[in-house]
Amino acid sequence: MKNFKNIVLAICLLVTLVSKGQILPVHLTTEMAENPLAVVQNQPRLSWKLVSKESDASQIAYLILVASSEEKLNNDDGDIWNSGRVNTEKNLHIVYNGKPLKSETKYFWKVKVWNQVGKISKWSKTAFFRTASLESELNSIWIGAITKADSHLPEGRNYHTATFNREKKNSFINASDSLSRRSIMLRKPFEIKKEIKEAVVYISGLGHYELTINGKKVGNSQFAPLWTDYDKTVNYNVYELSSKEFQKGDNVIGVLLGNGMYNTLAERYTKFFVSFGPPTLFFKMKISYKDGSEEIIKSDETWKYSKSPITYNSIFGGEDYNANLEQKGWNRKGFKDADWKKVVIQEAPKGVLRAQTAPPVTIQKQYEVKTVKELKPNFYVFDMGQNLSGFPTIKVKGKKGQTIRVWVAEGLNEEGTIAQGRSGKPYYYDYTLKGKDVEEWTPKFSFYGYQYVQIENINYKEDKNKELPTLVDLKSNFIYNSAGEAGSFACSNEIFNKTHELINNSIKSNFQSVFTDCPQREKLGWLEEIHLNGPGLMFNYNLQTFIPATMQNISDSQRDNGLIPTIVPEYVIFGGDFTDSPEWGVTGVILPWMYYEYYGDATLLEKYFPIMKKYVDYLGTKAENHIVSHGLGDWYDYGTHAAGYSKNSPIALSATSHYYYGAYLVAKAAKMLGKTEDIEKYETLASEIKTAFNAKFFNTETKQYGTNSQFSNAVPIFMNIVEPQYKEAVMQNLLADIKEKGDRLTTGDVGNRYLFQTLARNGENETMYKMHNHYDAPGYGFQIKFGLTTLTEQWDPRKGNSWNHFMLGQIEEWFYQSLAGIMADPEKPGFKHFFIQPEVVGDMIFAKADYQSVYGKIVSSWEKKDGKFILNVEIPVNTTATIKLPVSKSSEIKIDNKKVRTGFDGTKPTLELGSGNYKIECKI
Repeated sequence: MKNFKNIVLAICLLVTLVSKGQILPVHLTTEMAENPLAVVQNQPRLSWKLVSKESDASQIAYLILVASSEEKLNNDDGDIWNSGRVNTEKNLHIVYNGKPLKSETKYFWKVKVWNQVGKISKWSKTAFFRTASLESELNSIWIGAITKADSHLPEGRNYHTATFNREKKNSFINASDSLSRRSIMLRKPFEIKKEIKEAVVYISGLGHYELTINGKKVGNSQFAPLWTDYDKTVNYNVYELSSKEFQKGDNVIGVLLGNGMYNTLAERYTKFFVSFGPPTLFFKMKISYKDGSEEIIKSDETWKYSKSPITYNSIFGGEDYNANLEQKGWNRKGFKDADWKKVVIQEAPKGVLRAQTAPPVTIQKQYEVKTVKELKPNFYVFDMGQNLSGFPTIKVKGKKGQTIRVWVAEGLNEEGTIAQGRSGKPYYYDYTLKGKDVEEWTPKFSFYGYQYVQIENINYKEDKNKELPTLVDLKSNFIYNSAGEAGSFACSNEIFNKTHELINNSIKSNFQSVFTDCPQREKLGWLEEIHLNGPGLMFNYNLQTFIPATMQNISDSQRDNGLIPTIVPEYVIFGGDFTDSPEWGVTGVILPWMYYEYYGDATLLEKYFPIMKKYVDYLGTKAENHIVSHGLGDWYDYGTHAAGYSKNSPIALSATSHYYYGAYLVAKAAKMLGKTEDIEKYETLASEIKTAFNAKFFNTETKQYGTNSQFSNAVPIFMNIVEPQYKEAVMQNLLADIKEKGDRLTTGDVGNRYLFQTLARNGENETMYKMHNHYDAPGYGFQIKFGLTTLTEQWDPRKGNSWNHFMLGQIEEWFYQSLAGIMADPEKPGFKHFFIQPEVVGDMIFAKADYQSVYGKIVSSWEKKDGKFILNVEIPVNTTATIKLPVSKSSEIKIDNKKVRTGFDGTKPTLELGSGNYKIECKI
């Protein structure tokens, strides 16, 4: 998927081509994706952005054409759908309403619009979408080297456990060379006799695969397909190939398989042991010829397999490669495969085959060696300059059979060697040389969180010791999801700038198939960080197609009794509060609402309303007089105590507040969806929980909640649980505690967002500034002073395990919404209308942010200069914004050097503006 920054650049270029008074539809999407290859809906939704050179531009009508061929579309022949002129300002989520769509078919579309004065635009550029297969059409046959029955891999879900004794552990150890665990190569020769129009591949290789056609890799995915609970959902990928990928006569399909999360290993480090079966492949390629005929090549008993040179591959333990086992040309024509064995037909995974609509994980950046130390002769430690999720690429030369072992870690021991003690050990890569010239190798099926690389018994660049292999070059590959960046932020405060960088490096490191907690020891989808960091995630990244996949995983993982576990997919059952904690499970209720607010799309609320309801009902079964008392509480709250379970605040207060919040949001969803019975039920439930919460935790004499902690008082204010007459008193008690602690926080993973936003939304941004503008712990500045490049699990990195966690990154929401002031309007979701209301705090002299909303680019950039407050804003076409200025009511205000009158919201002067670019100046 294209990076969002490239999309923004393209849109900017298009604006220069739009003549005065014109409007132009750009960046066409189908089901939120640009030219998707697997649309599963019968009535997909079409959307576009709009650009215009003039201000106050908007759309009043559109006309869409959908055609069966690009030629017909170019001739304005909408043979599949001609919408006719539709009078509406709506340009998002237009439901297709033409002829019934066929599966596995490509359609082309374009749109033109009328602007606010009735002037018609040019046609947009052509977009397309391809419909997905019906499961019956896939006719999935799964093949591999060994059947599940013969592999003797564990059966059932009882083995999904993180706790085990030595005897049990040994029972899980299968030699990595066994066919049940081994990476295999599969090949299928085929012949092309006619001219190809196109070919479409449908593939799922589990755990992960690499597909080649005639030796050339198809696509740029790493670790495809994305992780799921394979007993519920199995993703398949779709690739569209042109005639250039093939040659007349003999051709070869090659597939390399690895274990991934589908089939973990017990050797070396592992967090848990799980197997859904041995490596397996489903493949279908539909070739369309220019003469109108078609041919289908699929996975069946005619394929052959052989063991690959990857002798060990574990998502948790590393990867080994023996170059002497390479079979040159194995995935090209002319290769002699007489020694290869026929594949076996395998038992299909239990999960439903679903087209992967979320973006793939790809190599996004590459880093060179920053510094290198030779700790002793031929013993090197390399600093790659950036902690990240990924794997190295090595170039080596040496004698046949020599092995180079590559250790990676995010930290160093005192003596300078790599330290894996906190992050899971042993983890390493072994490469055995074939002894011909310079050899280059990059692992394919394992990644780790690391910054440092340690290699022993080598020369580095120069062949000083002729008996040792020589490392010629080393690079570090940073992998993360290719969803694309949606925003940027910068300001005059260097701590905040560095904090923004730290957090986003950690988000990227954990932006994999799912949002993981850390890229080394766990790689698990702990749910709480998604909703607690949700606004920051959405401001920074385009999650339109990623969050629906997350909700599918949540739905798949929900137990029959309604429990949503803390980790999704639930590869391992930790048990107790580590499986069932309301602050984690309630993500299934909160996330559809966040998605609606940021993208203006209610489909997740509609689709997953039963999931949301079922979870709140589950919490009801755990409640006693509406009080829920289990869970982790404000995990990792700050203090002199050891980090872990909430210590500063009652766990029951945390659990019950989230029970209330879940019930409140379900009631709100029921109202929006018109579910009359549910409205009354959940509004009543929310009211009863609120009453019980206040009776249990509020002290009417002291006007404080729970233990009087920051979390105890902030959560009721944020969630509007506190009765209005007591709100100000509770707020003052909260502020008093912060001041007493030296303007420092005592909240944790869960409480940070509620504390930060309670302050921000109640006019206490100066307190937020003081709380974070320092280099002490707890604070982001301490991590910067520590010299880290990613955010860590604890405020003091020396105490925590992982140095690559984003769970404490909730300040991103404050950067965008408060410092830059870009604030969504819940009444007009998707930023159809929004607020720009920057906060000028401390000694800051500028802040700027941009956000690529579903309507277009929003910009808020302010500075204090020469006694003026200068604000530059950009408002997308077809939207409006309310500007709230941080100056006095009497300030003289100009827009583009012209004096203007303002409104007043009781605290700040306001402006109502339509689309365009504006420079607003105020005397201060």
